[in-house]
Amino acid sequence: MLPIVLDVKTLNLALIVGAGDEGQAVRRLAMLDAAGATSVQVYAQNADEALVREAGARLINHIPPPKDFAKELADTHIVYIADMAEAEAAPLVAVAKKAKALVNLEDNKPYCDFHVPAMVRRGDLLLTISTNGKSPALARRIKSDLGAHYPEAWAERLNTLATSRTKWREAGASLSELSTRTNNLIDEKGWL
Repeated sequence: MLPIVLDVKTLNLALIVGAGDEGQAVRRLAMLDAAGATSVQVYAQNADEALVREAGARLINHIPPPKDFAKELADTHIVYIADMAEAEAAPLVAVAKKAKALVNLEDNKPYCDFHVPAMVRRGDLLLTISTNGKSPALARRIKSDLGAHYPEAWAERLNTLATSRTKWREAGASLSELSTRTNNLIDEKGWL
């Protein structure tokens, strides 16, 4: 696996939701919203109240048959499938992959082009934990531990570092000087 951070503001995303009620779809949609996604289509046959509320106008109240779905996914870059049994999802995965979209079928690694790490988000600071799908429970435990060690105050701390870095760059600091000054500021503030 290759860990990367994508700017989803420029991508077309789809969330296909089955009849399961584990809440995966609402969590995925909240994650995409927190990441700044601006183009998300949510396909769900029988959306519950939480999904209707979270999706709003993005909700499409049906899941087209796989043979008809190819047109709808033609410009889609990433497809998440949640709360859906493998037998129902497999044909949709095939259609999405044929459309050259990256696919994630929740908790079903053989059907996934990628997996989603556990995340701790503090403003623009993003800490991720991955077990390559081997133990999501361990990833969640580590996420909880990191969350306790990196409270919400880190969002403002990062902003302080970014403002200082911009000033130092404008004053002509080299990359090595930027690193040294950043570390010195962190030490002065006692943040780490």
